[in-house]
Amino acid sequence: MTTPWLSVLGIGEDGLAGLSPAGRALLDQAEVIVGGDRHLAMLPDTDTRERLAWPSPLTTLVATILERKPDRVCVLATGDPFCFGVGTTLARHVPMAEMAVIPAPSARSLVCARLGWPEHTTRLITLHGRPLALLEPHLQPGTRLILLSADASTPSAVAARLIERGFGASEMVVLEHMGGPRERRADGRAEAWDHSPGADLNTIAVELTAGPNARPLSTLAGLPDDAFRHDGQMTKREVRAVTLAALAPYPGQLLWDVGAGCGSVAIEWLRADPLNHAIAIEPKPARRAMIAENAERLGVPGLAILEGTAPDALTALDTPDAVFVGGGASVPGVIDTCWHALKPGGRLVANAVTLESEAVLLARFAELGGELARIAIDRADPVGPFHGWRPSMPVTQWRITKPYGAPS
Repeated sequence: MTTPWLSVLGIGEDGLAGLSPAGRALLDQAEVIVGGDRHLAMLPDTDTRERLAWPSPLTTLVATILERKPDRVCVLATGDPFCFGVGTTLARHVPMAEMAVIPAPSARSLVCARLGWPEHTTRLITLHGRPLALLEPHLQPGTRLILLSADASTPSAVAARLIERGFGASEMVVLEHMGGPRERRADGRAEAWDHSPGADLNTIAVELTAGPNARPLSTLAGLPDDAFRHDGQMTKREVRAVTLAALAPYPGQLLWDVGAGCGSVAIEWLRADPLNHAIAIEPKPARRAMIAENAERLGVPGLAILEGTAPDALTALDTPDAVFVGGGASVPGVIDTCWHALKPGGRLVANAVTLESEAVLLARFAELGGELARIAIDRADPVGPFHGWRPSMPVTQWRITKPYGAPS
């Protein structure tokens, strides 16, 4: 059995006194101690062991820590090191068999203990170094959010965002320095939030209440078309819902949205799970601007937007788990490039509205198999004083899953 040379200890507001006997033993045995300035200041002045403070970027310290092996290194971290903490970074470089991790209570668990919220009923979002737009997919009535603040200004910024989105009646609780003698709490509704900025180390709890101006949007596929800014060239709501169902988003997977238009499919792929990734490939500058605007407003600012035309723009991208061809299916090489790039088990979905694109999909269906579907939507429109059905252009959809073991 491998003896761990690297230990990671969660430190709460009660400092080193809160360490368990096992944690204290790991700290006492360490030859090198790593932590933030706050953590290192907890050590007595008589402790002459080597100390390393967190630099920026953090990756430079990871390399330094690896160079110390097999010396015993102890990393001091805030709370739970695997809750948006340094433990996640270290585990990408050090096998867990070489690490001993003893966490302290996370901010999430402490908030739930203070408010009586079951942890599984909450959603945890970190806003530390991240945009407020990440709130958007979670703005639904009754949702309980636990937000890790960037600094003392975050609570007021969150309150302003909630008011802007019609959730001003939501109850907010800000908890500072939880678990220590300086713990402090502030309560209020977002629309009446008038508390002065307090400590930078704070966590926000929000129970969302929708007002008359709120427009909650589901994270299921098929957002209303007017939720997006677009120029008319977009995958419409009903077709988009069918398309996302065929793409079958799984957590942590990567989508290529080829000929992305306004980015609706890539955006809904990302909204399906916060671990997902997507690249929107679009040659037209005006549409790329729309994609960026839509991604920000709908809460997925991490959407990667790539200038370029398929298939040339696809050659250097990360290997996709799913590909959607919403435009350009008739361009030579597009379908072939997407199919060859796709991982085994990956899904390819291509939509066509023109006869030329449809002919390409029919040919690929005959060659590779999969499924073909014709999607036709009629909508009720005014006809004089009455209403009648007005058909939209039918969409031919080819969908196929790449077999495991299939050649590229």
